[in-house]
Amino acid sequence: MAQKEQLIMSAVIKRSLPPHDGPVLCVVDMHTGGEPVRIVLSGAPAPEGRTLLEKRRWVRQNMDWVRRVVMLEPRGHRDMYGVLLADSEDPEAHLGVLFMHNEGYSTMCGHAVIALGRFALDYGLVKAGEGPETPVKIHCPCGPVQAYVSQSGAVRFHSVPAFTLATDVTVDVPGHGKVVVDVAYGGAFYAFVRADRFGLDVCTSRTRDLVDVATAVTASVKEQVKLSHPDSEDLAFLYGTILTDGNDAYSEQPTANICIFADAQVDRSPTGSGVTARIALQYHKGLIQLEQTRSFRSGATDSTFTGKAVQETTCGGFKAVIVEVSGRAHYTGASSFVLENEDTLKNGFLLK
Repeated sequence: MAQKEQLIMSAVIKRSLPPHDGPVLCVVDMHTGGEPVRIVLSGAPAPEGRTLLEKRRWVRQNMDWVRRVVMLEPRGHRDMYGVLLADSEDPEAHLGVLFMHNEGYSTMCGHAVIALGRFALDYGLVKAGEGPETPVKIHCPCGPVQAYVSQSGAVRFHSVPAFTLATDVTVDVPGHGKVVVDVAYGGAFYAFVRADRFGLDVCTSRTRDLVDVATAVTASVKEQVKLSHPDSEDLAFLYGTILTDGNDAYSEQPTANICIFADAQVDRSPTGSGVTARIALQYHKGLIQLEQTRSFRSGATDSTFTGKAVQETTCGGFKAVIVEVSGRAHYTGASSFVLENEDTLKNGFLLK
């Protein structure tokens, strides 16, 4: 081996990171149905606050540089999704989590919960049980979510109470006139509308066209519809718009949708919290019954989740259901990000 090659090999053996003086953020990358999940393992300060919702507010106000570093370019991209581990005030929770995206912080993310269930076992946060499934209680900002991880790595979870806020709401959407939408909650609020209302198909139309329409609907609903949640005003915001194929009545055939959330971010998966809200909406309309399993397909990637309403419950004055969503997550790698200076420490970059 040449001397230069020996020096390089020696450097690789001695260290896996380049020379650096600043802090290091370590992450593990996964995906669920094609939608990325980047979990921060170490290097980030501990969020402050008594509850997860308080920690979410504190991180947004005081620690947003972590989100920008791990979500945005040059280390991420505008459709990256992330998880920051945080201590939970729930003594029964195995882990508490905060969710991050290109615009800020969500209150629930189903595809991330599926990934976190597998992650919790593989990284020793939860000891695998002797039965076919291991329960993992994940405390999200919207509340506790119960996941079940099978020996094969498949994960199902039971949602927080999901409910329909309003149906057949008419909003004025610039360029599209009056549009009728439904609004439902599955840990976060979504507006639902059929894609064919705009002459589009969720599976075959250009993604750019779907994004433009959904973004316009989201802006109009935010401006014209007052949202409220009985547990906390921190939950009373519209996360995005889900365009559907309109096949809401129970069928053994898959139904498709595509979710556009945050700052025009496209979910590659069928969207776990979106599927939860859509099932709550279908149940509210009498289109499905308890324990009727449906398959939901992503218009972006053709990946699928299954879901069903498993229990009636209430949320404040709303009739609600507990929804079970099932899927599978996979690892894509792990990284360590060197933060060398103040500019790198506090800034990521988002394409204009």
